Amino acid sequence: MRAARLIRMVLLLQARPGLTGAELARELEVSERTVTRDAQALSEAGIPVYAERGRSGGYRLVGGYRTGLTGLARDEAEALFLSGLPAALREMGLQDAATAARLKVSAALMPSLRDAPAGAGRRFHLDAPGWYREPATPEHLPAVAEAVRGDRTILARYLRAGRDTGVERELAPYGLVLKAGVWYLCARAGDDFRVYRIDRFTAVTVSDTPFVRDEDFDLPAFWDERAAQFARSILRTEVTLRLSPAAVRRLPHAVDRAAAEEALAAAGPPDADGWVAVTLPVESLEVARGQLLALGPELEVREPAALRSRFAEAAERLYALYRNTP
Repeated sequence: MRAARLIRMVLLLQARPGLTGAELARELEVSERTVTRDAQALSEAGIPVYAERGRSGGYRLVGGYRTGLTGLARDEAEALFLSGLPAALREMGLQDAATAARLKVSAALMPSLRDAPAGAGRRFHLDAPGWYREPATPEHLPAVAEAVRGDRTILARYLRAGRDTGVERELAPYGLVLKAGVWYLCARAGDDFRVYRIDRFTAVTVSDTPFVRDEDFDLPAFWDERAAQFARSILRTEVTLRLSPAAVRRLPHAVDRAAAEEALAAAGPPDADGWVAVTLPVESLEVARGQLLALGPELEVREPAALRSRFAEAAERLYALYRNTP
């Protein structure tokens, strides 16, 4: 652990000479006293580190010293491509590797370009989880990520939705996907490729046995296909709607976007009031009620009668609440 910290300290000073003890302590997540001891240890090991006092002082490397430790390790190189996802890196246990990779890249840049990584970080940030939810790191994600990186099989116990008991599977983990704050594993189980939610793993054992990866497997294409299949599979019911022009614009934001766009594309011409009739696939009448009520009076439910009656009941309750509004 200390050796890695000493290397990080050298790379930091190579990329950003003149860092103070407090700045180094913050970057390395140690005390300033530890920074002083580490600087002395580096000096004793032949790395020309010295402390310069005064307002413009700080720790420096003598005479433009440059380390030969800027070659990227495999995990560092892989982590570098995910450096725009700091939370994902932390959850997979790759935060330290990503930090080391960024430092090595910064140390290898020309002096005039060394502010480029910091400039990009100030201007761009990707926040993957959805709104209104507190993302939780699945307990077994680091172990699964390690197996994915090493092409090693895992023995996993998986709790299927709606079941109290889990099933045990030997899996060849091909890739991880982070979708709206939820982690999924795309894996081969026997001869089939399947998708598993990482937060439903109750136990994971990473074996020392590597599996032979199918080089034709395309993770993004596989995920897109399965995601589309899943979206279609849950839309088991159809409703007939009449939409105002405002509802036409807002429908793709209220329900499944692909289903809404297909329904609108198949709709006939507007009626005399400018409203259009569509047939929309939905997950269930209860789900449709919650989604479509957001459109308020810009939408009329025609069929089925059960959903129309639920809208009528909701309208009556709203009227009862607001009819005596001052």
